[in-house]
Amino acid sequence: MADQFPTLAQCAVVATSLKVLLWPAYKSTDFEVHRNWLAITHSLPIDKWYFEETSEWTLDYPPFFAHFEWVLGRIARYVDAAMLQINNLEYDSWQTIHFQRATVILTELMLVYSLYAFVRSSPAATKKQAHAVALSLLLSPALLIIDHIHFQYNGFMYGVLIWSIVLARKKSTLLLSGIMFAVLLCFKHIYLYLAPAYFAFLLRTYCLGPRSVFDIKFANCIKLGVSIAAVFALAFGPFVYWEQMPQVLARLFPFSRGLCHAYWAPNVWAIYSFSDRILIYPQIPALLKLFLQPSWDNFVATLTLCGYASFLFGWHVHEKAILLVIVPFSLIALKDRRYFGAFRPLAVAGHVSLFPLLFTVQEFPAKTVYTLVWLIAFLLTFDKLVPASEKPRVFLLDRFSLLYTALAVPLMVYTSLLHHMIFGAKYEFLPLMFTSSYCAIGVVGSWLSFSVVHFTA
Repeated sequence: MADQFPTLAQCAVVATSLKVLLWPAYKSTDFEVHRNWLAITHSLPIDKWYFEETSEWTLDYPPFFAHFEWVLGRIARYVDAAMLQINNLEYDSWQTIHFQRATVILTELMLVYSLYAFVRSSPAATKKQAHAVALSLLLSPALLIIDHIHFQYNGFMYGVLIWSIVLARKKSTLLLSGIMFAVLLCFKHIYLYLAPAYFAFLLRTYCLGPRSVFDIKFANCIKLGVSIAAVFALAFGPFVYWEQMPQVLARLFPFSRGLCHAYWAPNVWAIYSFSDRILIYPQIPALLKLFLQPSWDNFVATLTLCGYASFLFGWHVHEKAILLVIVPFSLIALKDRRYFGAFRPLAVAGHVSLFPLLFTVQEFPAKTVYTLVWLIAFLLTFDKLVPASEKPRVFLLDRFSLLYTALAVPLMVYTSLLHHMIFGAKYEFLPLMFTSSYCAIGVVGSWLSFSVVHFTA
């Protein structure tokens, strides 16, 4: 395997060099969001964190992430103390930019470690496929765009998720897998969408006997329950003591009047709202299958379907949430050709859908060329490594996957380059409309394809 591919460490070094070169690139409002959180957690006592609102970018992540910002603030004061002043809105000195960009790279070591653990834990017969998948995630254009240009810490948190998934491979580390996922929830609550799969899998494999669901392992139930409760108590306990949980929850879940104001009016939006509520539930058959057949592959597949459900039918979904689907799906994408056929349009749509996040001309090479090279390199590599399927493939799904992938290149060229050359500043909505529509077709098509593959496996 080592002779066929570069090591994770080698790729991490090369990728880091590229990411450092991108430090002067465009940065979104998320950069100011995290600078403000550094200032809040550094300057105020804990019981004031979730009440501070000098900036519009108030703290709205769970307590563990707030403590993570607090730790970074202890270091940031030696780099440029001005970034830690709450009233210093939109502050972006070069020291601040270098510090915040560097923290993203350093914390991404969690992703490197978890991918290394994934490869090591894979069976010998699938080591090459696992290594290729690990490299594809490490070099992902999605993480490059979202974390290292747009600015967030997804590499770090998805590293925790992958580590938790890897720990679920062995019975001896099932408890630790559940604990790591609970820790992850206390860093970022978007991962709640994946919680049903964890619940079904840990209930069946850790809390119940292998031969009968009536064989309850009470000691394991207690250990799992106490461990998870301890994690949440550590994160939220102080806010419960200070009677601040309503304020914390209001920040974490800012629901107001809802998506549709005319919810019950007899119009098209009433039908939409009804469909939206119904379509979220097709994850239920997957949970039932996981409970009845609690294998690791089914666990990862169910995580993927939960990710699909949350992305396709969730409320106020951001483009960046596509990682909830791409990351777990990648871990089983090379199981056989049917799985890979469903993964291919997702890989294309998921990455192209992120292009509108970087809308300046200077970022055209970073997002377009890098993504195109990544897609060509890894889709061709995956195609060579993926084994044949024991079950017949669906002709129409295969043709959809190939046709959809072929259309990606002209779309990227038009939306990123030709439109501006032809129309200039006119019709700015067209590239976004074409991109959103194209990517929506790809994600929905991938979801349908994967559902067929999973439930007929």
